Amino acid sequence: MTRRMIIPLLFGLVGAAILVALGTWQVQRLVWKNDVLASIAESIAAEPQALPLAPNEAAHRYLPVRVSGVQVGRELLVLASLKRIGAVYRVISAYQTDGRRILVDRGIIKTGDADKARAALGPDLVGNLYWPDEVDSFTPAPDPKTGVWYARDIQAMAAALKTVPVLLVLRNKDANSGVTPLPVDGASIPNNHFSYAITWFGLAIAWLGMTGFFLWRIRQRLD
Repeated sequence: MTRRMIIPLLFGLVGAAILVALGTWQVQRLVWKNDVLASIAESIAAEPQALPLAPNEAAHRYLPVRVSGVQVGRELLVLASLKRIGAVYRVISAYQTDGRRILVDRGIIKTGDADKARAALGPDLVGNLYWPDEVDSFTPAPDPKTGVWYARDIQAMAAALKTVPVLLVLRNKDANSGVTPLPVDGASIPNNHFSYAITWFGLAIAWLGMTGFFLWRIRQRLD
């Protein structure tokens, strides 16, 4: 091997090694993420318990709870979009329970059903505590004419409905209300590490192929 081929060869091998290392790291992240998702799924499906005295996201995210009480006040509609369904409204209601008034995400309705009367929430609810991360600098404010919201902004909704900033996403059937529960699950949590790993390994193969071709061209010139 000539001196002119050594530097390109080293450059190719080092570059491929870096890409393989990145792919391996993504495989490790995939194993970790799968464990996290399995833990979340187990937590979501656990036996419901009483609503904690001071729910907080760090300790009680996805916690299954059972509450008793009565629906109070008006409801809020949050515009959302679901695959294979399209535009829908999430129905958010205030619920009075054990001295506290909380938010309840009852589920979804068709946008054309917004003005239809809905039966009130029952006296016993089962769901999961959830702190959605849906608000950013591009999220519009609620429409003052229609009253439609564009994200589940817990703090703002709690202020609007005079509740504590705690959201219970309903899990059990909202009987005879026309509202379809949309329970919490881990499907919205991104897990793209497998595709990332394939990308890095594919780039490593391409890098080695390009290195081999470049070395072949150098050899051709030298012969």
